[in-house]
Amino acid sequence: MGRRPDPRAEVVTIEAALEVFKRRVRATWAAGDYATIAERDLWPIGERIVRRVGVRPDDEVLDVGCGTGNAALRAAQAGGRVTGVDLTPELFAHGRRLAAHAGVDVAWVPGDAEALPFEDARFDIVLSTFGCMFAPRHDVAAREMARVLRTGGRLGVCSWTPDSKVGRVFQTVGAYMPPPPPFASPPTLWGSEEHVRTLFEGTGLELEFDRGVADDGTPPDAPEDEIEFLSATFGPLMNARGLAESQGRWPSLHRDLVAVYRDSDPAEYLVVLGRKRGEPERRVRSSG
Repeated sequence: MGRRPDPRAEVVTIEAALEVFKRRVRATWAAGDYATIAERDLWPIGERIVRRVGVRPDDEVLDVGCGTGNAALRAAQAGGRVTGVDLTPELFAHGRRLAAHAGVDVAWVPGDAEALPFEDARFDIVLSTFGCMFAPRHDVAAREMARVLRTGGRLGVCSWTPDSKVGRVFQTVGAYMPPPPPFASPPTLWGSEEHVRTLFEGTGLELEFDRGVADDGTPPDAPEDEIEFLSATFGPLMNARGLAESQGRWPSLHRDLVAVYRDSDPAEYLVVLGRKRGEPERRVRSSG
C-alpha cells in the first residue's frame, strides 16, 4: 500500500507558494512610479473615504495597503492617530515626504493584509483604498481587518468594480500573464457587493454600500498616450508589457487595452462602509 499524503507537507507547500507570490507582488508594486499614479488618479478618493467614515480627533486609524498615504494622510489631517501598513515598504519614503510636507504624523509599518501585525480590537477605524483588494486570499484579509477593529468601530474600503474601466484593464492584462495560483482570487471581486457580504459574514460587521467614480483625467480620444504612460510607470502594466514584448504579444495587448479605454464605463469603484456591532469600547489614553 502507498503512503497517505502528509497534510503537513501540503500546508508547507501552500505557505511556500504564498511567500513566492507575495514577493512577486511586492516587486510589482515597487516598480515604476506608483506615487505619481496615486496622486494623479486616486488622491481625491482618500479624502472622500475619510470623510465618509467620519475620522475624529484621536481616533486610532489603520490604513491597509496604504501605499504612499492616499487615505492615511487625510485621516491624520482629520486628527486621527494613523498607522499605515503595506506589503511594499518601498512606497513609504514618498509617503513620509508627503506627511512631512503636510505637517502630520503617520506610523509606516511593513506588513501583510493577511496577517496584520496588530493585536485584536486595536483600531477605531480601518480603511483601505484599492489596497486589500490585491491580497490573494480575500476571506483572510477581510477577517484580519475585522479582527483589529474595536466593537463599535468603522470600516471604509474602496475597490474597483469588475466592469469599470480599471477593472477591465486588470482583467485584460491578466489574460496575457501566467495564471495565478489557485489560492489567489481576482482583485476586482472586491468590487462586488455580494462577494464582500460573503467575506464579512460572521465578523460582526454591518455593511452598507455606495459607488463612486474616479476621474483619471484620460482624454477619451487619446487612449494610446495613456497606455504608453502607464506601461512605463505603473508596475503591473510595466510587467505585463515586458512579458508581452518578450513573447511578441505587445501589439495585441496594446490593441486590447486601447479598446478597453475607448469602450469602457468610467473608473467606477465600490465603497464599503461598515460598523462593528456593539457599543463602542471605552479606551484609556495615557497622559504621556
